[in-house]
Amino acid sequence: MSNRALRILIADDQHFHRMQIERALNQLNYYRIAPVHRLDELLTLVDYGCDPFDLLIINGTLATPSGFDLLAFCVDNPQIDYTLIYDSQQFSAIPSSRRHKIQACRAEFPDREVIKRLMLFVDPPLFQAPRPDLQPGGWSASTN
Repeated sequence: MSNRALRILIADDQHFHRMQIERALNQLNYYRIAPVHRLDELLTLVDYGCDPFDLLIINGTLATPSGFDLLAFCVDNPQIDYTLIYDSQQFSAIPSSRRHKIQACRAEFPDREVIKRLMLFVDPPLFQAPRPDLQPGGWSASTN
């Protein structure tokens, strides 16, 4: 059973992508989702939020024009527990010590299967033995 209390932030400048990701999460019973379309909106929500976000799903190209160091922001930010950065080649070299917290996906858009595997890692089912394919670094390996 999914933890419906998880707070999820989706950041993408394409409305269609935000909708598709949110729909995939809704189909997996996750509903506490905040979609944003600009980097400054994301920064405001993260910086001034009371509670941390359990998951940030972000299009890596959102930070590219401004030169914002998205990887450093996500790695050391106590307001973000897990991050999936997609559609960016520059984030493929994440240190292995941080792969439990941040994953990069080269795909232009994370499909439903990627999101499903991601949520199995972020919100593992209770009373289930650990699976090797869901260990840190394993939930987006097929998308790289």
